[in-house]
Amino acid sequence: MSLRNIAIIAHVDHGKTTLVDQLLAQSGVFRANEATVERAMDSNDQERERGITILAKCTSVLWNGKAGETRINIIDTPGHADFGGEVERILGMVDGCVLLVDAEEGVMPQTKFVLGKALKMGLRPILCLNKVDRPHADPDRVLNEAFDLFAAMGATDEQLDFPHIYASGKNGWATLDMSKPNDNLAPLFDLIVDHVPAPKAEARKDEPFQMLSVLIESDPFLGRLLTGRIEAGKAVPGLAIKALSRDGKEIERGRITKVLAFRGLKRQPIDGGAEAGDIVAIAGLSKATVADTLCAMEVNEALPAQPIDPPTISMTVSVNDSPLAGREGDKVQSRVIAARLLKEAESNVAIRVTETTEKDAFEVAGRGELQLGVLIEGMRREGFEVSISRPRVVFQTDPETGERLEPIEDVMIDVDDEFTGIVIEKLSARKAELKDMGPSGAGKTRISLMSPSRSLIGYQGEFLTDTRGSGVLNRVFSHYEPYKGAIDAGRKGVLVSNSDGETAAYALWNLEERGTMFVGAGEKTYQGMIIGENSRSDDLDVNPMKAKQLTNVRASGKDEAVRLTPPRRLTLEQAIAYIEEDELVEVTPKSIRLRKKVLNPSFRKKRTKDE
Repeated sequence: MSLRNIAIIAHVDHGKTTLVDQLLAQSGVFRANEATVERAMDSNDQERERGITILAKCTSVLWNGKAGETRINIIDTPGHADFGGEVERILGMVDGCVLLVDAEEGVMPQTKFVLGKALKMGLRPILCLNKVDRPHADPDRVLNEAFDLFAAMGATDEQLDFPHIYASGKNGWATLDMSKPNDNLAPLFDLIVDHVPAPKAEARKDEPFQMLSVLIESDPFLGRLLTGRIEAGKAVPGLAIKALSRDGKEIERGRITKVLAFRGLKRQPIDGGAEAGDIVAIAGLSKATVADTLCAMEVNEALPAQPIDPPTISMTVSVNDSPLAGREGDKVQSRVIAARLLKEAESNVAIRVTETTEKDAFEVAGRGELQLGVLIEGMRREGFEVSISRPRVVFQTDPETGERLEPIEDVMIDVDDEFTGIVIEKLSARKAELKDMGPSGAGKTRISLMSPSRSLIGYQGEFLTDTRGSGVLNRVFSHYEPYKGAIDAGRKGVLVSNSDGETAAYALWNLEERGTMFVGAGEKTYQGMIIGENSRSDDLDVNPMKAKQLTNVRASGKDEAVRLTPPRRLTLEQAIAYIEEDELVEVTPKSIRLRKKVLNPSFRKKRTKDE
């Protein structure tokens, strides 16, 4: 039986996971009467809720096509650049990839990101034009766009000679010729077997065992599981192995206790062992991590590991010290928070955790607001209580000139024609530079810009308001440029509670003319907590607990019932993006509250004067 290792790569929402669903179904992984779920590969709760892939996952199918029986190991990768650390490592253990591009949307920023990584690794992608059955699909235009992108990204002549196929992942069909319709994915399976080379490692079956760890996870029964492609030799339970770091230093020694291979959606133990070229998970080591080489005792050289792009955004995660701390979560101590963050950094190499000079606070750096938001949301569901600072970009220094450099992002926006003016005006004020602009379908315009990452922190909510929810903003890290100066995001002031207690409907009703409320009646608040947005630019201390004064004078008419406008509830990502430098987000399993760093108004004013 021959073997093929491939990754499915694409921009977010172009249909990777849905296509993998159909590949699994049509290869006979599911029984005819088996109950299946949509997006079977998105097993994580947050993935299913958000409709995105966060963690790369492996699966394996058997295909009996023109070339005989072939086992195809398929890796479904995230589309968001925030999770690019996963994509980079995965491409190191496959021999080919399928680049999925939406036949209506065309080439997008993350398409460039994932394709650039694949070309750099020397892979020869197969282009799959997906969603060709959509009403406004234009596969010919998108094919030309893709060819131009390959050429612009420095593809070799061999890589430029890529095969392409038309498909509808949702409806489960693919065809090499649009004039010849089809009802299954057999052409795609056959193209993968014909175009993707068999693993070179297969020729090294008789050499000592070597494998580069690419993914890491914990199993309650087996302990640490390290996934990767076997580069040489055979992985057999009981084999004595050691782990080497990137620079060849020995980390630990141990024995393989289990070898697990991917068979459909399940991982099955292979008692007879797995051979070079196969993608497997190995249990038995306790210290080895991502980018380490697992090898036989006689091997002394580490396998080359792909360098990881540096983080571009960071925020401070600290112990929750508000007056309501410890009431809703059970994990509140700094040592527990530190252990959880370090565990995350160990399995996710795109995240970096460092201690700060502040007491009980840690700096967490990553690729973007979404990645950091996913981490904090995960911790919140596990029972943690933390305080989060405003995200800030990670600056670098030019080694030659000593100049301060900041991250720049490639931004692509699709909006209705009527909103192009306001979008360009807002982003230009935030120091973004317009690169290109043109029509992108019925009544829509595509705007391409280069923008400092700082400009985009907190902009998403404003963008959706300006475009009445119809705009789509995509962004991906591009490069570093000299610091562009201060940016005025233009946020209004906030309404801050001046005392502790429960909010009163009468008080909130009177405060509504001051601005927009973030809290409803009967909610616990404390001094320094942000309860709403001021209609003006300055912060205002208010009393949300003030009840109506009762008198013994009978009124001529009944008091009108207080009718409150429903409060504006911020999601975790919206709250993190909304706050300013002197504010925090208090995150607990049940609540998301905004607060000032300094709760006492007198101390806050004194601190402002000192600065």
